[in-house]
Amino acid sequence: MTQKAVDRLEVMQQVVSRTVRQHEAAQQLGLSVRQVRRLLIRFREEGAAGLVSRHLGQRPGNALSGAVRQEVLGLVRSHYADFGPTLAVEKLRERHGYQLSAETLRQWMMTEGVWKPKTRKSAQIHQRRPRRPCRGELVQIDGSPHDWFEGRGPRRTLIVFIDDATSELLALRFAPAETTQAYLETLRSYLSEHGRPVALYSDKHGIFRVNHPEREGELTQFTRALKTLDIAPIHANTPQAKGRVERANQTLQDRLVKELRLAGISDIDAANAFLPSFRKEYNARFAVAPQNATDAHRPVLHDALELDLIFSLQSHRKLSKNLTLQYKNREYQLTGQGKGYRLRGAQITVCEAFDGTVTLLYQGKALPYRILNEGEPPIPVDDEKSIHATVEQAKTIQLHRKTYKPAPDHPWRRGATSSPSATL
Repeated sequence: MTQKAVDRLEVMQQVVSRTVRQHEAAQQLGLSVRQVRRLLIRFREEGAAGLVSRHLGQRPGNALSGAVRQEVLGLVRSHYADFGPTLAVEKLRERHGYQLSAETLRQWMMTEGVWKPKTRKSAQIHQRRPRRPCRGELVQIDGSPHDWFEGRGPRRTLIVFIDDATSELLALRFAPAETTQAYLETLRSYLSEHGRPVALYSDKHGIFRVNHPEREGELTQFTRALKTLDIAPIHANTPQAKGRVERANQTLQDRLVKELRLAGISDIDAANAFLPSFRKEYNARFAVAPQNATDAHRPVLHDALELDLIFSLQSHRKLSKNLTLQYKNREYQLTGQGKGYRLRGAQITVCEAFDGTVTLLYQGKALPYRILNEGEPPIPVDDEKSIHATVEQAKTIQLHRKTYKPAPDHPWRRGATSSPSATL
């Protein structure tokens, strides 16, 4: 007898001995009074065996056949061997028309040795923070470097913007590395689609915050753009503080990698073209409704030309008496200013777009200029997150460059420590 039948036997004996009424027995067993009466009749006729379910040991009517099980497991082995049961069930339904639960497939995969259950780590206790009530109030941002193409292409970084109130992916973009340019370009596409959020929540990487103690209070290029757009920057003290985007990165490194594989995508341009449709399906699957239906996004106040200047790299230079300034080994001179006495010593904002275009601003107005002298561009400064992309770019340039042996007195050799007398 099952434990359920044993419990029924004890109650039925009390009903027969009239120590418990039928409606009381129904409450104890969670049955209707009518069903208790049926059990009582079967108990009087068959004894304890009458309380055992007639369906015990029988195959359920909705059970899947062995042939279907073998077909499904064959598809899993050939196409979804490294998929988790939940994602595999979704793909079996979308691509092959099989309707079954994730738990059923999990048990099948575990029995066949296709899937090994993951051992759960002991949970670390962190103080939970409630979600923001409105969409667009707080957007968590992060970069996720990963082998997204599984060796079919170079490693890339996925820039992720996720809403705190809904867990909705608001922006996704593949970039060669986690750089200021990658975040600024992602933010600009975000603004064109959603508008301005109230605040962006990031870590304390050098892209978002100047971490040198002697330069405290200075703004990075990204934070300067946020201030101009009236978007509040917030920096998390620990990764757990922005756990929503961290968990999203883990999910994306599983699901998005497999989606790119199924779609046959192995380059960054095709991947970025694929992301809008993936984001739509992801949000339909994982996004939740906000507590407040009000959207906190605000309209963008700047026009396209102004946004071009905001999303550029800006530096400040002081004009000389000849109305010239130095920037990245180039000497610029203003033109069309007459004698230009009023601009001598003026503070000029140099705006360099990512395509190399330079605009000189004074009090918000562009100034005409000419280049007097031009030297070699300075060597860029990289950190641990962008060094690999720089090396890959150098390899590509060197592979496609024609073989060329510079002369001993080539300009790039100037400045060497050896003197002519040392070679005599």
